[in-house]
Amino acid sequence: MAILILGIILFIGTHSIRVVAPGLRTSMIEKLGPQGWRGVYSLLSILSIVVLVWGYATAPVINVWFPPTWTAHLAVTLMLLAMICLAASSLPAGHIATKTKHPMVLSVKIWALAHLLANGDLASILLFVAFLAWGVVVRISLKRRERAGEPVLRSFVAARNDLLAVVIGVAVWLAFLLKLHEWLIGVAPIPAMSL
Repeated sequence: MAILILGIILFIGTHSIRVVAPGLRTSMIEKLGPQGWRGVYSLLSILSIVVLVWGYATAPVINVWFPPTWTAHLAVTLMLLAMICLAASSLPAGHIATKTKHPMVLSVKIWALAHLLANGDLASILLFVAFLAWGVVVRISLKRRERAGEPVLRSFVAARNDLLAVVIGVAVWLAFLLKLHEWLIGVAPIPAMSL
């Protein structure tokens, strides 16, 4: 469990630098240049993901509660919304991106909530509560930056990007539902769907 906690701290810490220490980010960009900072940041991100995945995979199974079956179905449905938001965050802005304001952060929050509903073991609770809390803190930080006049929102480009976000989101969701989740994580989202 200690490795999981270390992974959570590394990942959340790395992805919260702009929130808790914006001056550090600015000074590192000045010292290393934008490309150098991206390189260091990318390495830290990859390292934190490796530790996080390793910690989660090796954490002992300590059941805190036993979610009813319907929560798995609710989680699957929520994940459709999360995948659409994730796709919208990677495309030029459409209505989804401009109305949700920060679709990537919203995607993470939906993902974490969905998995909290469907998993009752301690490792999952630690992981998904941490990510949900991180999403809330980042969203608050983004709102403050907006109020301070920092441009953090994307301008509307075209509605066709919404259609593209939905198509990509549904395709990725189906891929995870039918096989990818089981292949990558080792668990079918809905046990009966295991092929």
